[in-house]
Amino acid sequence: MVKVDKFIPKAIEKIQKQIDGPAIIALSGGVDSSVCAILAHRAIGDKLTPIYIDTGLMRKGETERIKEIFSDMNLQVVDAKDRFLSALAGIEDPEEKRKAVGETFIRVFEDEAKLLKAEYLIQGTIYPDRIESEGGIKSHHNVGGLPSVMDFKAIVEPIDDLYKDEVREVARALELPHEISERMPFPGPGLSVRIVGKVTEELVDAVREANAIVEEELVEQFHPWQTFAAIVGKGTGVKGDVRVHGWIVAVRAVGSRDGMTAEAMELPWNVLRKIESRITAEIPSVARVLYDLTPKPPATIEFE
Repeated sequence: MVKVDKFIPKAIEKIQKQIDGPAIIALSGGVDSSVCAILAHRAIGDKLTPIYIDTGLMRKGETERIKEIFSDMNLQVVDAKDRFLSALAGIEDPEEKRKAVGETFIRVFEDEAKLLKAEYLIQGTIYPDRIESEGGIKSHHNVGGLPSVMDFKAIVEPIDDLYKDEVREVARALELPHEISERMPFPGPGLSVRIVGKVTEELVDAVREANAIVEEELVEQFHPWQTFAAIVGKGTGVKGDVRVHGWIVAVRAVGSRDGMTAEAMELPWNVLRKIESRITAEIPSVARVLYDLTPKPPATIEFE
């Protein structure tokens, strides 16, 4: 386990040595990027500009909440929904999705950096991101998904030797809000990897609503390491007196320490039934709801 009292000053010193000019940080509002933002702000002060990119692939209410939480850090919000949906158009392969999202992120950050005359990009890569990308398990958008040519003097990754539980320890020591320090992991490619197959605006809207329902029903009561909903295909169903061919939503809830391994949570039947009832009632295009029992390994936590 990381010794936060030693890690924090060393991380700040390391950032100061790596950066000698204006920098931007990719701030998503997750614990990883938030910790990096605080460390970098302490290291280089006003030379840092946090940038939150609204990809259109975020959770329900995410952008509005991030604006509130980081309003005192000169946060820049960039609306890039159309760029990301365009980059993902027609792509079915999960690795290609991650690469498309990774490249689009970098290109948007490059555009913003030019406006700010910033030469450095700081991002919240953690150790499992590197391990899974280098091991071929999946290409994280901020590691294996990055393009080979980028218009930055350097990419700085202050916490790339930490596991998620260690990042949370640092977040608590930095006195970040509880909703940030304990926040569930959320994939960098966002809801695009919670749609198996091609990504459309209609599917993003549907899976966003399904994710919100799952989080509302499970997070506060059961405290999962991660829980979410994914659209995994189509199936037949009956709504009213009409036969429908609607989307199949798979619900996932896992317990874990660091995300490298995970076990499916044993949820009460009445809770699962309530989730199913809400999703099929509140999202007209959904015909079926499943619960995923598979541990990691052999599965990954996300579906893509």
